[in-house]
Amino acid sequence: KKYEIEELFMAEIEDRYYSMPEIMKYLGISRDTALRWITTKNMPAHKVGKKWKFKVSEIDEWVNSGKAEE
Repeated sequence: KKYEIEELFMAEIEDRYYSMPEIMKYLGISRDTALRWITTKNMPAHKVGKKWKFKVSEIDEWVNSGKAEE
């Protein structure tokens, strides 16, 4: 039972929203590149107030689909 709870907790952490600096580090890109990809390559991003937020699962799916290279 404890293992199941820990597994769910880790999955929740892995799928939390990442900030712009975190996603820049994750992808190894600059802020300008991230903003350009949001508008020109449909990089998955969510506007929360004035800040962009990202789900790593959506970013990974986008990269693996080849859309990042279009």
